[in-house]
Amino acid sequence: MSIILVIGAGIAGHTAATFLKKELGKKHRVVVVSPSAYYQWIPSNIWVGVGRMKEDQVRFRLEGVYRRMGIEFHQARAVSIFPEGGNGHEKPFVQAVYTDPQRQGQETELEYDFLVNATGPKLNFEATEGLGPATGNSYSVCSSGHAKETWEALERIFEAAKNGERQRILVGTGHPTATCQGAAFEYALNVAFEAKRHQIEDKLDITWITNEYELGDFGMAGAFVRRSGYVIHTKEFTESILAEYGVKWIKRAGVYKVEPGVAHYELLDGTKSSIAFDFAMLLPAFAGVGLRAFDRQGADITPKLFAPSGFMKVDADYAPKAFEDYQIEDWPSTYQNPDYSNIFAIGIAFAPPHPISKPMFSPNGTAIYPSPPRTGMPAGVTGKITADNITEMIKQQRTDLRHKASMGKMGAACIVSAGYGFWNGQAATMTVNPIVPDWNKYPDFGRNVKYTIGEIGLAGHWVKLFLHYMFIHKAKGYPFWWLLPE
Repeated sequence: MSIILVIGAGIAGHTAATFLKKELGKKHRVVVVSPSAYYQWIPSNIWVGVGRMKEDQVRFRLEGVYRRMGIEFHQARAVSIFPEGGNGHEKPFVQAVYTDPQRQGQETELEYDFLVNATGPKLNFEATEGLGPATGNSYSVCSSGHAKETWEALERIFEAAKNGERQRILVGTGHPTATCQGAAFEYALNVAFEAKRHQIEDKLDITWITNEYELGDFGMAGAFVRRSGYVIHTKEFTESILAEYGVKWIKRAGVYKVEPGVAHYELLDGTKSSIAFDFAMLLPAFAGVGLRAFDRQGADITPKLFAPSGFMKVDADYAPKAFEDYQIEDWPSTYQNPDYSNIFAIGIAFAPPHPISKPMFSPNGTAIYPSPPRTGMPAGVTGKITADNITEMIKQQRTDLRHKASMGKMGAACIVSAGYGFWNGQAATMTVNPIVPDWNKYPDFGRNVKYTIGEIGLAGHWVKLFLHYMFIHKAKGYPFWWLLPE
């Protein structure tokens, strides 16, 4: 009997765990460790953040689902990996601390034959002085709990606007190298849409602030997309949508400090400025969750397994190069750790080999550009192919990994919500292929424009709403869940 330990139960980890159990059955143990009792469908947090969905519509408890599927669940936070065993263990193991209220603070050591690191990111609010819900200076939609608090704050802003008080709203990235511009962009559009629905748009000044060199970069160097038969850049696509919604913007900006009612930022040209606000939703930088690694004798080998960012090293080329020298082949395809073949890192947990957007620095030396996104569809796909590879390693004793999913070859689809409403909602449907531009294969546009498109309309909202319920159905393991795409 093999033990497969999955640490993290987000999109990547939950996908890996459920497919592993389906494929391996009762003969092998699948164990999940996650600090939260809940699975969250994070893409719908934006709707919680504008009051169009309740928190429990985007989350559910994991324990019952895992019990029904035969997966062992520990509500705990993984803190250390011992990939060579030791401390009385012949097998490798992970140290974890329970967050389950009934065993709060107790420590445990969980052995494994295969380890899947799917911890996702640490929400690194502290990387920006004064940022985040804990300080009360800004809000977030990175978790369903954050999104609920964000709506409570935004609702007060709406009430003040209804009472005739002009309100200033700031939405965007709260760190010079933050990622997930897409989620913040969706939130800005949904706030503007709700303001119009509440008939207070003339009382709100909404500003989008971003570390992108040009709007529509989204951490993937932008894209040329087909729209209504024409090829346009996502810069024009994004600017036109913001203009239509009455949202102003500040680009090439790295927020470095947030005080009550004011955000301070540095522009790429080195100048510093500030913007006042009554409400701010600013996404933080991401970092690794802080896992440590030790060899059999207890010596710290964290740098062997993890990049300086705290994300785990996988089958990527991490050799230092000039940005212009990076290749598609640098990107990982199996997500297997190079030193320990029974360890994998998927979703946000793996360390990307290099930025996708060109690194930019101000005259002061401040890096101001988006980090690579690895959320949503890529997270699910990496979870699925890792489950397939581990299954074959166990059942067929394979050492060659047949299932691959490089972001340099993988396409992705994204539905960008631009307002919730069954009859008047809008969403931009965007696909890119591949995610990382390949200028050698596609010298004109970096991607295959046949499969890189962008359209906006009511139909897009219906698709996003349908996908919300479809992926909740899939995540709960309801009938035929495995037939639904990642």
